[in-house]
Amino acid sequence: MLINLVPEFLAAIEASDPLEAYRRHLDDHRAVLSSYWHNYILDLDSPHAEEVILRALEAQRQDLHTLLGGYDVASLAQDTMLRCEDQFGIDRQYDVYLMVGVGGANAGELVVDGRGIAFVCLEHFTGRPNHETLGLGLPPEQIPLWIAHEVAHTVRYTSPESRSELADVVREMDGCYDYWESGSRASLRELLVNEGLAVAASRAVAPGFEPWDYMGFVRRQYRRLRQLEAFMQHAVQEELDQRGLGYRLRYLSGGMSAAQRLVSGKVIPERSGYYLGERMVEAIVAELGLPAALRAHALECQGFDERARDVQTA
Repeated sequence: MLINLVPEFLAAIEASDPLEAYRRHLDDHRAVLSSYWHNYILDLDSPHAEEVILRALEAQRQDLHTLLGGYDVASLAQDTMLRCEDQFGIDRQYDVYLMVGVGGANAGELVVDGRGIAFVCLEHFTGRPNHETLGLGLPPEQIPLWIAHEVAHTVRYTSPESRSELADVVREMDGCYDYWESGSRASLRELLVNEGLAVAASRAVAPGFEPWDYMGFVRRQYRRLRQLEAFMQHAVQEELDQRGLGYRLRYLSGGMSAAQRLVSGKVIPERSGYYLGERMVEAIVAELGLPAALRAHALECQGFDERARDVQTA
């Protein structure tokens, strides 16, 4: 189901008391929005939460209004969902939320009460950066790419056929996805495969973009990753079966210091795990197709990758 929260947010910032209106907005969608805040911003009961809210309410939104005036974002999202259902073999209901965030991720995934949720924060897709909203300035044409990426995650986490570690973690947490807990409990192998499959899924649903767009990189960063590919593939081998939040942050998070990204004597680029992950799943996607690959255990992906490499070197 598509759920569009943007009109409610815009009504809140135009209200006579925007802060109170936004609090009502939070209360009306508490389960989903509190999960968004916890996973991508900070906990709503944090002493800094009101400061973040006020900054979001006071930000200039002309770029968002321009986006909404020029694009039928809801229809774009609906069409993307249909393509996801066709490409992924959807077997569990899920939701896509269109929303205005408070400066965190441009898009993300959640699971609330066992239901997968993909969200897209439209302030990041206005085509130009906005320092007041912290908008990234991504082109609106990329919205389908990121919806597909996040919906693919919900399949891996909630499909009854999924054999992934992350599906096990979600079940252990009573049908909820927690970025921090899952990052601590799942192996680095699973975390890299998870992102690699989402990149492959977005390529299938939204073709035609540059390779680096699917990973959230700029061209220069992508070129550097290609130069370091052999080194990184060798260096990561010793860490693939390790667990701990630090591994997720090192390979898949932005904002990490050079010291935190030091691997075998070299500082690897930020979020390099997206590149490594896509390489790790190329063989299984080619052999089995996306629906089966999205539900496979990470070690199954390794088996297909090793066989493909044996063929290439034979």
